[in-house]
Order: sequence, then structure tokens, then C-alpha cells
Amino acid sequence: MLSQDPFSSWLGIEIVEVSKGKCKVKMTVRKEMLNSMNYAHGGITYSLADTAFGFAANTYGKFAVSIETSINHIEAIEEGDVLVAESIIEKTGNKLGFHIVEVKRGNDLVALFKGVVYRTQKEW
Repeated sequence: MLSQDPFSSWLGIEIVEVSKGKCKVKMTVRKEMLNSMNYAHGGITYSLADTAFGFAANTYGKFAVSIETSINHIEAIEEGDVLVAESIIEKTGNKLGFHIVEVKRGNDLVALFKGVVYRTQKEW
């Protein structure tokens, strides 16, 4: 999926590990990702978490598309911070999948993401 995802590639996201229903990704915050207050734009942690969520949800061989997401921003992020997003909780039914993604800077939780996907019948 990453090779077919120009946005995640542009962000510099790397896959750390992936298994059925799980995904861990990382990236380094760059200057062009900062807002006017010199902190990372909230969309940066959202995008990193959304990538982990999407990749984890699609490990079952069927296209899974996001139908609802939310994020809590817990700590400010600065240029040079290395962030890791990991899909830590996953519950899958026939049509819906539920995921919780933690975004961390080292051991510090900086954002918490929740997402729901709809599983299509289309195969990867």
C-alpha cells in the first residue's frame, strides 16, 4: 500500500512492522509541517495515525475504507520529533473494523486516534 500512497510517502512515513490487524509506522517532523506557532500542524499527527489505521485495516486482503475517525491531540509536536503511530486495538466484524491508534514521541503519548472502517468485497 505504501508504494501506492504518494501522500504518506511525501510525509516520509516508514513502516516499522505490520501483521494481520496491526501496523506500526514512523516519521520525522520537518519544518514544512509546522504551523504559525512553530509546532507541528495537527494534520501531521492525524495523517500519521490515519496511515497506521488504514494499513492495519487493509491487512485482511479486502479493501477497507474509512467511515469515521477522530483524534485527541495530547502534546505539542516540534520540528525534529520522531513520531511512531501504532494500531494497538483492533476489533473486526464481517463489514466493520474498529481501531485505536497511539501516536508516541519516545515513551510519551502525544495523540490518540480512533477509526472505523467499512470492509468491501473488493480484493487487493
